[in-house]
Amino acid sequence: MLSIVEGILFFVAISESILGVLGNGFIGLINCIDCVKNKKFSIISFILTGLSISRIFLIWILTTDGFIKLFSPDMYASANIIECITYLWIIINHSSVWFATSLSIFYFLKIANFSHYTFLWMKGRMSRVLLLLMGSLLISLLLTYPQAVKIVHDYRRKNRNTTWQLSMHTDEYFIIQISLNLGVIFFFALSLITCFLLVISLWRHNRQMHLNATGFRDPNTEAHVKAIKVLISFTILFILHFIGIAIEISSFRFPENKLLFLFGLTTTAIYPWGHSFILILGNRKLKQASLKILQQLMHCEKGENLRAT
Repeated sequence: MLSIVEGILFFVAISESILGVLGNGFIGLINCIDCVKNKKFSIISFILTGLSISRIFLIWILTTDGFIKLFSPDMYASANIIECITYLWIIINHSSVWFATSLSIFYFLKIANFSHYTFLWMKGRMSRVLLLLMGSLLISLLLTYPQAVKIVHDYRRKNRNTTWQLSMHTDEYFIIQISLNLGVIFFFALSLITCFLLVISLWRHNRQMHLNATGFRDPNTEAHVKAIKVLISFTILFILHFIGIAIEISSFRFPENKLLFLFGLTTTAIYPWGHSFILILGNRKLKQASLKILQQLMHCEKGENLRAT
């Protein structure tokens, strides 16, 4: 049985999961409807749809893993469960961060203003840049997946009669997680670089506006600010995501401490649902669609109240 505090954290984690599925499902649905209407699948629609789908699966695997650890810890004695969760986690987590990085680079190339030849080449060949990123994702998975297979098989051989996760030292588990997430760290570093370059572009743009003695709140400035807000929010939420994973890993040293694990799970789940709502608020098309749905819901609620009276 869970204590009151543990029950509250568990409720928060489940609520985050539901909100994440709803928010990311909304993003994917709106983009698919828009593509059907326009009969065209743009780069941004592909990125947002892929990001929403990958995060729905990410939430699913986080929730499933949490339920198993809380209510059926004996299942972790089975290496088959560990294999399934590990392999799915690698593919889904890499894909989610890849789509988020692609979104960051898309904003950067669309909004930033640099005269360097490399930037101009990338700006004029955005689809090729996306293909290069996709190649990086495939290379990352090809390097990581065999390593994960080896790690799982080694520990299955060494720990046939013990619970797999609990038999590892925490330091060793940290090293394994870092080695399995080198591709994720690489993509996250790219997002940080694009955010930094966008800030530089905004600073240069504002300085030019000062010199020309014109207003500050022009469309270019607004676009810069919105993109930077989205990228900074992604950075903060993704750091929290990693902190949550680190807390979950630390909880393996104290398997009886469910509170520590639930706190890590709650922190980890902030990223996939929180960033989806930030994207909805920062994207004009998604924001207008969400406002229309809210207006329709309010209208239906008023109609039901009138019929009830």
